[in-house]
Amino acid sequence: MLVDWVASLYQSVQATFVAHGWPLWVLAVLTAVLKVAGVLVWILLNVLFLIWLERKISGHVQNRPGPVYTGRFGLLQTLADALKVLLKEDVIPAGADRWVFVLAPLVAFVPSVMIWVVIPFSRGVQAQDLNIGILYVAALASFTVPSLLMAGWSSDNKWSLMGALRSAAQLISYEVPLILAELGVVVLAGSLRLSDIIAAQQRSVWFLFLQPVGFVVYFIAALAESNRTPFDLPEAESELVAGFNTEYSGFRWSIFFLTEYANLLGMASLAATLFLGGWSGPFLPPFVWFVIKTYFFVFLAMWIRWTLPRIRVDQLMDLGWKFLLPVALVNLVVTGVFVVL
Repeated sequence: MLVDWVASLYQSVQATFVAHGWPLWVLAVLTAVLKVAGVLVWILLNVLFLIWLERKISGHVQNRPGPVYTGRFGLLQTLADALKVLLKEDVIPAGADRWVFVLAPLVAFVPSVMIWVVIPFSRGVQAQDLNIGILYVAALASFTVPSLLMAGWSSDNKWSLMGALRSAAQLISYEVPLILAELGVVVLAGSLRLSDIIAAQQRSVWFLFLQPVGFVVYFIAALAESNRTPFDLPEAESELVAGFNTEYSGFRWSIFFLTEYANLLGMASLAATLFLGGWSGPFLPPFVWFVIKTYFFVFLAMWIRWTLPRIRVDQLMDLGWKFLLPVALVNLVVTGVFVVL
């Protein structure tokens, strides 16, 4: 009903523009601005909730009472942290490459917003239903590497540079098995379009049951891509102080922090779309199903973070190249043979 109402409203506005002789490109620009604003509001609200949820899960898993006491249910702790970050002094090192240093957080954050262009929230509720949706997502994921290299190189700090180089190696290593795991779903659905992938699961079963190996590879690689424990090597404070963002403070540091949670949310929503049928489900409204499935993966990622220790960098590379990559290749070949036969 909501989709039909929005469609009828858009048609009415379009008819008004035509009747008054106004150019339709103005309507297109206004529509694009509203979509971007809606995505930003969605990300910001969810990031605030994710920060609170992370504290609560860590408190229960590791028996930490702290997140419970700052306000009712610990809700004021997130507000206090946000105010602290906004009020902190923004310092740029004297030897830093100023423009690269300033642009790096923005280059990291923009792809985490752009991925939501193709994520379907419900039937017909999607900014743009691209026929190359998976390729679009894979292309955006590659933007993270130059953003972290920009932050580390421009900081004029050896720990930042080492963290940036380590993060680049990690992201490149795990991006390959991640894409191969997604291609297994593409082969089953016969389409790169995310709406077609959801429709294919509606006709048969969730791809989680047809691609269990692909799902495991995707989930492990996505944790590494989103810099989550046990793969948070780029920010290993015991080795690199804080990694690529050591010299960042105040609002610029908060953008990196916001990007990490936005990437976690994007990873979870894509996993729900590819392996759990996206917004489809009985009884409940489609958007509610989308949120439930997305937060299921978010909970798994947070549970793993507060349960497992950080692995060594050599173990990280061995897992990616010697295990996940061969397994993803075999899974893709077996899937292709299954579809052909």
